[in-house]
Formats: sequence, C-alpha cells, structure tokens
Amino acid sequence: MKTCRLHESRFRTRPASVRFDCQKKPVQQTMSLKFSSAFPLKKARAHEVCGDGALAFAAISAGLCEGAVVWVSEHRQPVVNPEGLFAYCDPGRLLVTRADSQLNVLASAETALRSGAAGLVVAELGGAIGLTEGRRLQLAAEAGGTTALLVIPEGAGSNAAETRWRCTGLPPDTGGSSDLPQRQNYPPQNGPDSTRWRWSLIKNKIGTLSEWIVGWDAAAHRIIVVSEAGG
Repeated sequence: MKTCRLHESRFRTRPASVRFDCQKKPVQQTMSLKFSSAFPLKKARAHEVCGDGALAFAAISAGLCEGAVVWVSEHRQPVVNPEGLFAYCDPGRLLVTRADSQLNVLASAETALRSGAAGLVVAELGGAIGLTEGRRLQLAAEAGGTTALLVIPEGAGSNAAETRWRCTGLPPDTGGSSDLPQRQNYPPQNGPDSTRWRWSLIKNKIGTLSEWIVGWDAAAHRIIVVSEAGG
C-alpha cells in the first residue's frame, strides 16, 4: 500500500483533522507543459488547490508573491500559524483574518481582492464553492490586480477558477537522486525542506494539464523541480 505523510501540522496552532486520498489517479497529460509557465500562479486570477499538501502550496505561493498576504479562514477551522510558515514566507507579511461562515470568508476575500492592497489572498474553504461565487472572486481578482488562492476540499472547486491544483505529500527520497541540496550544508532554520510533493495541475483554462514532483529549498527560497511533467 502506498504511504503518504501529512506535513501540515506545523502550519497550524493546533492539530487539524484532514482527510486525504493517496490513491488518486495520475493526471491525464495532453502535452508537455513547462513548470515555469504554470507556477508561480498567474496574477489577477483566482486559483484553487486541494490535497494534503495544499497548505504548503499556499505558503510557498505566499512566499513568492509581492506585497502583503491576506489569509482568511472560518472560526471553526484551526487558525494558520504564521510562524509555522517561516521556511516559506515572511510571517510579518501575513494578515490572518477569521470569519464566522464560509459565506463571510468569501465576502472577506472578495473585498481584499478588489482593494488591490495585497499581492495574494488565500481563502480556506470547508465546503464547495458555486459558479457564481467563483466568478465573483475571479472578477474581484481582475479588478484589484490581486491573485486569489482558494484552499478547497477535494472535488469542491468552481468552474470559474483559472487553475486547480492537487498537492500531495510524498515519502522522502532515499535513493540519493533528489536535486535538493544536502541538509547538512545548512543551519536547521535555513536548510532545504526534505518534504517532496506531487503537484498536479488538474484544471487549466488554457487546456494543458500536467504534474511535477517538487521540493522547497529554503536557503535559495525557490521551488526545485525534481521531476518535470510527471517524468
């Protein structure tokens, strides 16, 4: 049986109950797509991410964007811990906002997007998002020139999203073939994250789908593509 590890607890101030499925079918690739053409996320658009590695994806997106980051979630969900994102982004750039319902999470995200005051707005959603809500966020992102990233449950996305990603944690590479720098060359707080993820682009408005095995180099502050286009 394939084993997946959950790497999200450090992002939370208390443990979260997260369900994930390690048996998802591989993405059907239509043609080769360069990673750099899909990530970092296209600006002024609304994107979605699901999977047990979704928070890491959001944290890395926050670290690579310019300007402030607004992070909105419901009160019933564990609150994101900015210090837990230190390896990926500057906690001082995060504005963590709480709402009493998913409707108000969406409303807060829309307001932040339209304001244009942030470089990225992350909204954690516990349920499905409709086409109307998705379109409103897309229009707000375009109006404010701000990127939206919705952290959603599996299968809960909107057709209005520019892209949708599925991110899953992978066991550590024990074969010595990883492109990540060796951890012993760095102080613990600056070392590369040994975590690897499978980032699958499962919806893309330009029509091309693909997937990559990636890791994070905290010292260089960049994504390392271990395997290009699912290779």
